[in-house]
Order: sequence, then C-alpha cells, then structure tokens
Amino acid sequence: MVSREQLRNLLDDCLLEARFERWADSYHQGKVRDIYRLEDRRILITTDRQSAFDHVLGTIPLKGQVLNRIAQYWFERTADIVPNHVLQVPHASVTVAEELDMFPVEVVVRGYLTGSTETSAWTHYARGVRELCGNRLPDGMIKNQPFEAPIITPTTKSEDHDEPISAEQIVERGLVDERTWRRIEEIALELFARGQQLAAEQGLILVDTKYEMGRNAEGRIAVADEIHTPDSSRYWILDSYEERHGRGEEPESLDKEFLRLWLKDKGISDDNIPHLDADIRVEVAGRYVDLFERVTGRTFEPDMGEDGSVRDRIERAIEPFFAPEGRPV
Repeated sequence: MVSREQLRNLLDDCLLEARFERWADSYHQGKVRDIYRLEDRRILITTDRQSAFDHVLGTIPLKGQVLNRIAQYWFERTADIVPNHVLQVPHASVTVAEELDMFPVEVVVRGYLTGSTETSAWTHYARGVRELCGNRLPDGMIKNQPFEAPIITPTTKSEDHDEPISAEQIVERGLVDERTWRRIEEIALELFARGQQLAAEQGLILVDTKYEMGRNAEGRIAVADEIHTPDSSRYWILDSYEERHGRGEEPESLDKEFLRLWLKDKGISDDNIPHLDADIRVEVAGRYVDLFERVTGRTFEPDMGEDGSVRDRIERAIEPFFAPEGRPV
C-alpha cells in the first residue's frame, strides 16, 4: 500500500496535461485523458486531472496510473467476453489503442437504484419518474435498493450533455441497428455480471458502470475507453451494505462519490468551485489506490521513476510511436 506520506510527496508531481509541442498536430484533450490520434491507433494518456460537476478541480497524485491499470486489469479479465482496444501499455498511465469505429451511445448498466446528482436514477425516481430509458420501475423502491436484475440506461451526446435514451429510440434514430444493439446489450450485461462476480470475490459490490463500444478493424464489436474504473463505476463495500442499508444509511463507497459529497458540502456551483486542498487530494488519492488493491487483489506499485518528472517519463514512453520529425509512425 502506498503510504499517505508518499502521496503527499507527490502532490507537486502530478500530470495536469500531456500536450507536447512537437506532436501538437495530433493532440486532443478530453475530460481526463489526453489523446494523440495516429493513423490506425491512438495514444491515450490518463492524466491526474480530477473533475466533478463538469469542472476540472485540480490533480490527484497517481490517479492516472490507477485508472489506466485498473482498466488494463479489467480488459484482461474480460477478453474472453469481448475484444478490447488495447495494443500496448508502455507506461502505467499510457495505453496505445486500436482506433475503433465507435457507436454514438454510452451503455450505462445499473444494478441498484442510487445516485446523488440531478441526473441520477434515484433523483428521478424520488420525483415520481417510473420509466427510465425504456425500463419500467416498480413503485415502493427505496434508495440504494438493488433492481431485480440489472438494467441498461443508455445515453447519447446531445449538444453539450449526455441525453438519456431508450433502446427503441436508438434504433428509431438510426444510431445503431437493432441486431447490433441487441448484441451490445448482451455484451454489456455479460461484462457487468463478470464485474460483479470478481468484485464480490474481493468484498465489493459493483453498483453501476458505463461502457463505450465500437467496431474494430475485423468488424467485431469491441470495448474501448475504460471499464470498471472508479471514474466510470460505483463500488460499495459488500460486508457493511446490508446493515447500513437496513438502517437507511448510505453504503460505504470506494469511488469518487466520496468526493462528490464533499463538494456538495462545500456548496459547489458554477459560481463556487471549491479548492482541493492538500488533505483532500491525498485522501482521494489514497482511495483510488485502495480501490485498485481491493478490486484486483494486487499490491499497487506506482511508477515513481528516478529520472525526471512523471511528464518527462511519459514523453519518453510515447516517443517511439512518432517519427523523428514529429509525425505519427
């Protein structure tokens, strides 16, 4: 386990961005990942940026390494279910991935009725909504209660936000053909079942998650981005869930729901973006590392490096994928 002292010592060596001027022509920035798009592949660099409520709040030590390595763990453990985009992992924070023809839909799978944001399933349900992305929910459910079986609540991009959508609407709009969508649903539920099974073996509950899929060069459906990481998923502690749920208390959480609640306590809004102080950054970093070890059953060994900053080490790791003059190989 990485100590709190080690995490504190890394507060000034975090990766806020990975834009290198010599490769700027192929650079794109996402919410968490910085991307270099090459001809048939892309270099995905998981930064230490922390965002919530659509705001970048700062950096969390080792977050990029944790997220990338958890995703890699899950890609390895689910490769028998569906192909994935991973080609190489030249650094703990870097994945070289196959370029996929992505489906314009995010596949959100929910095992429990929960959430705290304005768009969460629980918030809608508490307001009387009983139809959720084509799923009919029964009356009388309470917060954090499991569904009889996991449900799929897809979203698609609409201007600058994610729009909930049903399977019927996906097919009607021509976003994905019906046969392909049914197969995507099957894959998503198989992935979620595997995730819940392996999480339970480690004393965790995989509560909900999202998947992004596309077609690879062979024309097969493949999963991309990340799977079952704390940025794309919610985890609870298994042993304490029943007792806490029975008392009407919130489950113990290992994901960034902890940070969301902290931010809500600080009154986050468009006009009030709380400052992440050293203590909260170290606490969140510790939770990310703890999640890696709980999920995988492995000790987290960070790439601390002895030669330069984390940014320097990442630059050296991706350099072989570019020609000397800066063009992609």
